[in-house]
Amino acid sequence: MVDDNKKAVRGFFEAVSERRLEDLPRFMAHDVVDHNKIIHGEADEPGAAFDGLRQQLAAFDPLTVHVDELIGEGDRVVARVTQRGVHGGTHPRMPQPTGRSFDVEAIWIFTMADGKIKEIRAVSDRLGFFLQLGWDWPQV
Repeated sequence: MVDDNKKAVRGFFEAVSERRLEDLPRFMAHDVVDHNKIIHGEADEPGAAFDGLRQQLAAFDPLTVHVDELIGEGDRVVARVTQRGVHGGTHPRMPQPTGRSFDVEAIWIFTMADGKIKEIRAVSDRLGFFLQLGWDWPQV
């Protein structure tokens, strides 16, 4: 079970990096909940992660996620990754495209069910991300 879960997580990151949005349902449950708030105001409701990823890929092209390490136990998989991209597209809650690139590390924690991602939690180097892109720190 753990190896299958890790394989699904790796497949998820490959689909994101290769911009294969049509393949995401192979790796994510239809009611997946993404608790990760990359940009303030993202929806935290079942299934919203699909649209969130679509918007992220529209804003960052290219965007790649390199899996540096995967650890699995029970229904959880933890991935240490390096995320790289260029802010060249638009997103409704991001500053105008800067054309600048970023390279940041992140930790993603997945809860799995029936071989698919059911929940996503992540932490990343947001300060480094904002500094590399030249964004102002958000005022909440």
